[in-house]
Amino acid sequence: MADFLDPTRYGVDRDALTAMLVEWGEPRYRADQVWEGLWSQRRPLEEITSLGKDLRTRLESALPLALEARADLEGDGGMTRKWLWTGHEGAQVETVLMRYPDRATVCVSSQAGCAMACSFCATGQAGFERHLSAGEILEQVVRAQFASPQRVSNVVFMGMGEPLANEDAVHEAVARIHRDLGISARQITVSTVGVAPAMRRLAEFPLPTTLAVSLHAPDDALRETLVPLNRRYPLAEILDAARVYMSGRGRRVTFEYVMLDGINDSVTQAEALGSLLTGPSYGLPSHVNLIPYNPTPGLVAEPSRALRLRGFADTLERPGISVTIRKNRGVDIDAACGQLRARLTP
Repeated sequence: MADFLDPTRYGVDRDALTAMLVEWGEPRYRADQVWEGLWSQRRPLEEITSLGKDLRTRLESALPLALEARADLEGDGGMTRKWLWTGHEGAQVETVLMRYPDRATVCVSSQAGCAMACSFCATGQAGFERHLSAGEILEQVVRAQFASPQRVSNVVFMGMGEPLANEDAVHEAVARIHRDLGISARQITVSTVGVAPAMRRLAEFPLPTTLAVSLHAPDDALRETLVPLNRRYPLAEILDAARVYMSGRGRRVTFEYVMLDGINDSVTQAEALGSLLTGPSYGLPSHVNLIPYNPTPGLVAEPSRALRLRGFADTLERPGISVTIRKNRGVDIDAACGQLRARLTP
């Protein structure tokens, strides 16, 4: 069904685009040319030279971009790039492009701000503005592609916001990233701090995306101080939802764990986390991604020291848990995990 509710360049669907062009008196193959240029070739509208200049100009007016770039920063020797965008109603969001020699990953925001209020996250401290539309999410991916000579092959929903609190738009965006941009669903990661009912619904979603669950603590008492949502969905419920997801998908769940010095990084806590993930509450093959904390102005936490981080990883590996230590990207431009926070005023 044509979607006239989001008449933006990357929000409009193919049926609506075709209907609009037919109404303008254009032949139907024009819609194929536009669609091919925007999605398969991933080119800016003004560079789709198979279209006449007058038609491109008319399309630019009828299907405007949803996001206006307010800031554009480069880090890691040009291999990491961060944009601050302004959408309608002045909402500000950030997108991060991480380039590698043979591919690129885009970290997208799903909300302007975030209501989860995790104590160590700059985005959560900024508060919640609004949900993003599927078109606004998709536009982040495509416009990041414009800046990357490598083809964008991975998309992670780990930017501003809690993706599973904006469930419908995220589901639509994931479906279109897969269908229209041709990115494998297995290369699309949806991250959550533990919205358990939405995790269970994601298990029924037709595409086998990767699920990443932010734990950050091995027990409810500590986790409630770090992730307030834990009061609503405690660890047992989150792990049960993760079990449902893995059982339904046959795909290992990634558990993310930000390492905070003297708070959640002791060997005893690593042992407790290992018992949690290998015991009866979960007991399925799992992967833990340890994330060095990225210092953020106004927050009192410090990153774990290298030896403690390595010791934590070694302890988790003993019961057979797969562990990686994330290599941070974009720290020099506040683009690393937990640092995204819109700062410019209109």
